[in-house]
Amino acid sequence: MTQPIESVAIVGAGNMGSGIAQKTAQEMFQVQMADREEKWVERGQKIISDFLEEAVERRIFSESQVQEIKGRISGVVGVENIDSKTDLVIEAVFEDFNVKADVFKILDENCGDQTILASNTSSLSVNELSKATTRPDRFVGLHFFYHPAKNRLVEVIPAEDSSEDTISRVVQYCKQLGKVVIVCKDRPGFVVNRFFVPWLNEACLLFEEGHGTPAQIDAVARQAFNIGMGPFALMNLTGPPIALHSTDYLAQQLDTPRYNGAQNLRNLVDENQMWEIDQQENCDNELASIIRERLLGVVFSVASQIVEEEICSMEDVDRGAKVGLRWALGPFELMNEFGVDEAYRMAKSYSELHGEKSGFKLPEFLEIKAETGNPWMFEFVDAEIKNGIATININRPEAMNALNETVVGQLGALVDSLNEDATIHTIVLEGAGKAFVAGADVKFFVDRLDENAFPKIYDFTAEGHNVLAKIENSPKTTIALTTGLALGGGLELALSCDYRIGTRRTQFRFPETSIGIYPGLGGTQRTTRICGVNAARWAILAGNWIGPKQGEDLGLITHLVEPADVDNTIDVISKHGKPTNKYLGEPVRMSDAVQAAVKFYSDENMNSIMSGKIPDGITDDYASRQIKQISRTAPIALKMASELIDVAASSVLEDGLAAELQNLEDIFATKDAYEGLSSLIQGRRPNYNNE
Repeated sequence: MTQPIESVAIVGAGNMGSGIAQKTAQEMFQVQMADREEKWVERGQKIISDFLEEAVERRIFSESQVQEIKGRISGVVGVENIDSKTDLVIEAVFEDFNVKADVFKILDENCGDQTILASNTSSLSVNELSKATTRPDRFVGLHFFYHPAKNRLVEVIPAEDSSEDTISRVVQYCKQLGKVVIVCKDRPGFVVNRFFVPWLNEACLLFEEGHGTPAQIDAVARQAFNIGMGPFALMNLTGPPIALHSTDYLAQQLDTPRYNGAQNLRNLVDENQMWEIDQQENCDNELASIIRERLLGVVFSVASQIVEEEICSMEDVDRGAKVGLRWALGPFELMNEFGVDEAYRMAKSYSELHGEKSGFKLPEFLEIKAETGNPWMFEFVDAEIKNGIATININRPEAMNALNETVVGQLGALVDSLNEDATIHTIVLEGAGKAFVAGADVKFFVDRLDENAFPKIYDFTAEGHNVLAKIENSPKTTIALTTGLALGGGLELALSCDYRIGTRRTQFRFPETSIGIYPGLGGTQRTTRICGVNAARWAILAGNWIGPKQGEDLGLITHLVEPADVDNTIDVISKHGKPTNKYLGEPVRMSDAVQAAVKFYSDENMNSIMSGKIPDGITDDYASRQIKQISRTAPIALKMASELIDVAASSVLEDGLAAELQNLEDIFATKDAYEGLSSLIQGRRPNYNNE
């Protein structure tokens, strides 16, 4: 069993270091933030304080929460004064190899044998940095993206001698921060910067060659990549010197003169200036085509190189673009949009711009794919098997792991395979990033309704039922690792498992009645069988948020633990095996909150509740809040969900699940269903007319 990281220190109190410290403290770690002098430590603390005060103004944190976060961060003057018993020390100083190496020599001398050392580097060789220490097995690269407290991506880069235990512990730490983790090889630029930095430099080259102004190039880039900021605006945000340093480094390390920083970028840095971006964005079609194809060509080429060199998967390349850079589509998804043959043409054109002198070699990997004429196919569900435990990872964090046709199909096939494997005794389901699974893909439903293609909705839902039945009836012990958000279909997936592990970050909700439908993947049936009719009404009809403690009291969470204890809990459950009785039919614990819910949603009160009235004899604020929640739901969906809960109380599970499917066409045929689903996509409040 992997021993979790509990204590963390950050070296460097600048923007990156303070951001990493802040995020780590937000997730309940005790953090040391170290720098050379007191004034730098104080600067870092002020950066954190200013950031958190802004968060208070935006109602992200309360004042008391801010004080708790700041209280978990202690300042340390001098790297040598970091507590020697610290589990993980992350270096976040200036991107200079010699400076970083000197820091690691000091850390190596002063930290205990158990301490893992990590470098927050965006490009430098992790393996070479590890040689500055006597613990290459306990050394790893960690590339956080700016701002570390907001950006959810982190690249984990093992050194050549990094132990499996080191990698596992560091990945676990990153997941506790709610990060989307990409584990990649130690190659210059790693994943995201490998294609992003040449993209920035190509924009500079276009401008230098007279192909548009910064404003025009930014405008074309925003349209082509469906992004909020173009390359010149981004360079102004992060600083042109960073772009120049990064592209020169790539040129040197990869022996690719094509990446040498453009002269106009070099001049700009020498003059300590920013790009001038005016408002004249319009350009003719010919110029727009040149800009678009150059920028797309470099991304398609380099992304293909990354996969050909086995730095990471194409899914992770796309994930890096969507999570780290906030692109709407990743490079390989963009290739599918344009057609892989057309993408290859753009990439080939880019590679031939300066011939052999460019040092750029077009990946054969892309050429071979283009010849097939087929789009890229993506894997969003995979499994890691260790000691008889198979961990299924639903890896679509840019969409909060929402269930679509591809995910459901891949999950079903994988569960079939694992169920047949005699060496496996336990199956664990988890989601990448901060969510377990945030429901089904709502856009799929709206698109099918627009096409008047309800049978596709039915088939998708029926297949979802089939997959959840495979989990429900699995001969293996099944565990849902619900350590983040589990909404709608995601919660239904979790409830099909034998056990559900939650932490303080766990949040459950059935939002369906508020968007015009009802939980259709077993939500009305399994919830009722777990915690009883009245509690199920509270959870489903009003769509109440369910926190970790209430989830445990209701029985929806079977094991509520600290994040550091998750692995141990999985081990304990796997040794215990399947539960004797999964469906108790009543709450596990009648806390005050559960008692209030059960009392309010009694049979005697339901007529009043369904008509939007507070039941007679009840005058408290709780009742008013519940009725207000009910008033925001679609009346038809509310009625059908209530009826299905009643079915659960009087039938076997299989019949109840069949009833959910049988009513599916009736609910999706309503105007309110289309209104609710559409409003969610559009980010507005629905207007229901009970039709």
